[in-house]
Amino acid sequence: MLTDRQLLILQILIDEYIRNAEPLGSRSISKREDITFSSATIRNELADLEDMGFIEKTHISSGRIPSEKGYRFYVDHLLSPVRLTNSDLQQVHALFQNRMSELELLIEHSAKMLSDITKYTSIILGPEVYETKLKHLQIVPISLGTAVLILITDTGHVEKYTVDLPVDMDASDIERTVNILNERLIGVPFSQLKKRLLEEVEGLLASNLNSYEKILDFLVRLFQTEKSDRVYYGGKTNILNQPEFQDVEKVKALYNAIEEYELVQRLLHQDEPTGIKVKIGAENLLQEMKNCSLITASYSIGGQHMGTLAILGPTRMEYTRVIGLLDLLSKDLTRVLTERYFSN
Repeated sequence: MLTDRQLLILQILIDEYIRNAEPLGSRSISKREDITFSSATIRNELADLEDMGFIEKTHISSGRIPSEKGYRFYVDHLLSPVRLTNSDLQQVHALFQNRMSELELLIEHSAKMLSDITKYTSIILGPEVYETKLKHLQIVPISLGTAVLILITDTGHVEKYTVDLPVDMDASDIERTVNILNERLIGVPFSQLKKRLLEEVEGLLASNLNSYEKILDFLVRLFQTEKSDRVYYGGKTNILNQPEFQDVEKVKALYNAIEEYELVQRLLHQDEPTGIKVKIGAENLLQEMKNCSLITASYSIGGQHMGTLAILGPTRMEYTRVIGLLDLLSKDLTRVLTERYFSN
């Protein structure tokens, strides 16, 4: 159990190290106006905090810096109430004033905004195709035997595919196909499209079209979509501006790790669909991230978990501000998406 004095010294040390990235010694702490005890007393308390594993020395004669245990304690017990600046609030709210029609575009802008505001790297796991539902389907001919197939999901995501159609498939056949698909498949989760296609749609296509096999074959292959998320990044190079990441090889290894889709999925996985999660250093279970902290928050649509927002930065991260931004953005994103797609 830490004493009040130890708590104060630990908070000062971590706050200052986050702000300046410089180790702190007893003399620097004693000069603060809110400190009333001597440099010798502070030195003894620092020694005790070091023995308990909350702080550590970078060199024998240096000041102290927070350890992972210290950061963990700081995040769990010492964070100040979240106070975002007016500028932060305005940038987040402005994002939703521009009514973007596609969820993909909104997520891309969110990733960029987070990285611009925090100066860290943002990673956003987009909606799972497997869980989303078909909202509308359209086939647009572009030349003889070729068309663009447009799929719109209930989350606003738009997929476009160039498809080969039977050369004898005329405009009326295309219109009948689109009408049948929209009548039978709207509101069906992508995970069930192939099953519904074969059970309910194949017979209708066969009875309404002369040459339906090719379009049916394409649709069967299309609706075999694997469960997958889209990953969006913002400010990948921001981490180069942090003093902890001057080793090019270590940064390269970190970049390679966060660009591996399966690793990102595991890193951003939320055991619980709501709330802020903070993983510090070794808690991320990746050697490449031993000097990093990852803060995540989820967003949903209509109560259904859709994706995860994350900020990746050094363990010397501005935790209070980042947590506040992610909490604000996740709630605004959830609210706007729910209003948009459930009011239609």
